[in-house]
Amino acid sequence: MTDDAGSPYHYVKSHGLGNDYLVMDPDTWPGPLVPEQIRLICHRHFGVGSDGILLRFESQRADFGVRILNPDGSEAEKSGNGVRIFAKYLYDTGRARKDMFTLETLGGIVAVRVARARMGRAEVVSAAMGRATFDPLESIEVDGQRFEVTSLSVGNPHCVILVDDLRTVDLHRLGPLIETHPAFPNRTNVQFAQVLSRHDVQILIWERGAGETLASGSSSCAVAAACHRRGLVDAEVTIHMPGGDLKIEIADDGEIQMTGPVEEVCRGQFSPEFLARLAALAGATSEGSVGR
Repeated sequence: MTDDAGSPYHYVKSHGLGNDYLVMDPDTWPGPLVPEQIRLICHRHFGVGSDGILLRFESQRADFGVRILNPDGSEAEKSGNGVRIFAKYLYDTGRARKDMFTLETLGGIVAVRVARARMGRAEVVSAAMGRATFDPLESIEVDGQRFEVTSLSVGNPHCVILVDDLRTVDLHRLGPLIETHPAFPNRTNVQFAQVLSRHDVQILIWERGAGETLASGSSSCAVAAACHRRGLVDAEVTIHMPGGDLKIEIADDGEIQMTGPVEEVCRGQFSPEFLARLAALAGATSEGSVGR
């Protein structure tokens, strides 16, 4: 990857409503990343800082492939904001030459569309997130308190809890307890949701492997699907999050479409000292690498 002046850079940092990712490309970052490297790069104080890393790979099933790496070193199946950010990167750098293309994720193929662009750079991106699949789980007990839940997947797992008032939710206490609850052996993403109207839902998010996040595309899709299944909202709903709003549309066949803004923050190079630290971490472990 090179900037407009032709200088190489190691990452592009972008965000979708405050949910930020670093896009890294094998053209300038050869080989996989081990979890220790991922944790350091994503660290808000000792690294660049981000909610995760998007790592491009050559796909045999879609136009492009992306691995979604959480800041704790684990790997996510799918990320709504992640695929929209990655779509912007592909479009802005000229790798994607059309407004519509497909991405392979661990959670399935995602069709994306650049809904609005300015001067060759994507500003609003839509993503087809597939259909929600619901689990029979209806309630869980957490720290002596029982919660009614909607457990579902939109390519990655989610636990939606409806509340009357989000101001009463202790997200930092309940989020990690629900994420790692025995009912979810692979952990889960957690959303507390307050229905405001037939077209508006406000949510708080505790993301698996990342903790509290300002916004989440897949969480927005999961909440919209859960509320729609319960008859609480219509097929078009706006999900309001601390970082901003996403528009979710649920088709008659259950297909979920998500639309929202994306913005690049910066492009950067790792310093020689930081590269040395990353190399030392890679040399300290020979197992558990992520990416290809």
